[in-house]
Amino acid sequence: MKNKMTALLLGTALTLATATIASAQDKTVKIGSLSDQSGLYADLAGPGSTLAAQMAAEDSGLMAKGWKIDIISGDHQNKPDIGSNIARQWFDVDKVDTIVDVPNSGVALAVNNIVKEKNGVYINSGAATSDLTNAQCSPNTVHWTYDTYMLAHSTGQAMVKAGGDSWFFLTADYAFGAALERDTSEVVKSSGGKVVGGVKHPLNTADFSSFLLQAQSSKAKVIGLANAGGDTTNSIKQAAEFGITKGGQKLAGLLLFITDVKAIGLETAQGLSFTETFYWDLNDDTRAFSKKFAARMKNSAPPSMVQAGVYAGLMHYFKALDALGSNPHDGAKIVAKMKEIPTEDPLFGKGTIQPNGRTIHSAYLFEVKKPSESKSAWDFYKLVGTVPGDQAFTPLDKSTCALLKK
Repeated sequence: MKNKMTALLLGTALTLATATIASAQDKTVKIGSLSDQSGLYADLAGPGSTLAAQMAAEDSGLMAKGWKIDIISGDHQNKPDIGSNIARQWFDVDKVDTIVDVPNSGVALAVNNIVKEKNGVYINSGAATSDLTNAQCSPNTVHWTYDTYMLAHSTGQAMVKAGGDSWFFLTADYAFGAALERDTSEVVKSSGGKVVGGVKHPLNTADFSSFLLQAQSSKAKVIGLANAGGDTTNSIKQAAEFGITKGGQKLAGLLLFITDVKAIGLETAQGLSFTETFYWDLNDDTRAFSKKFAARMKNSAPPSMVQAGVYAGLMHYFKALDALGSNPHDGAKIVAKMKEIPTEDPLFGKGTIQPNGRTIHSAYLFEVKKPSESKSAWDFYKLVGTVPGDQAFTPLDKSTCALLKK
């Protein structure tokens, strides 16, 4: 009996030792690019985000060190239940380690919970809601590119200072729109302005006429567009048709992407002010990457801010894996390592990841050029100002993230 027990214990020890060695040598990683592949956010994220993930894998240098990196993609169709089901299948069946991109704040918050439950890694580049690093922060999540706090405290504040002290909001009726209206309203009021009203519209709206008429009749100096993608381009185009801007009211495109400007056209979009954290023509590094990216895109488009964030976030993730020496398949451990290492990449420059998961880097105030000022395809932006990262994003002492000890 004693011999049998000794043999059993020895066998268990050998099994554990073998598993430990296998884990220590595991250099495989699987990444899921979860996005809107065919809807109103497909141009600013979608297939371009999957390409950005692939380029990050190629540029990471890990494959030359023996790593195997697989990239897969999924379409959440802007529906939280579909996004959640894909995320669960990826973790449970496909053994995905990390989910990236995920535009649409409603889907992003739903996926955030699943990634935490499965102890995966979540590098969100596409969603705007600042709740990802506040009330719903997670030890498994890094929010890379931008958020509603940044948009409100840059574009919103700049417009109030320029005299736009009365606002009416046109808001997409889901988590993102609510967060952006909330954060911008706080900035408007704290800056001495007032909010005179607002109206919510369904996601992916084609006809904004009734909503724009309400905004026009409000007499507000600024109509804040708390929407994105196709909703923003449709509302700006139709506002022009109604003669709203010619009547003296200003539009605040609180979240505008380069693909939106392309869709609107410079004739209508000229003069719009907005904030992004990336533009393809910022410097030699952004131009070099964008040239490689555009060469692989079907429409030859440069990367959007979201797609650039997928690339940069994953490059930093790969640095963390390299530092760990192998893939521990422990999302919280990997994200902790990502927070230890200062961020530095050719697209967003130097920065840090705060304890609440918020990546800190500069934001840029832009204005859309006049048609006569544009010298080449996709030459759309004039740089108006730079907001340092420590001023662009939520200060830690104002964050409501439970991970922070206060």
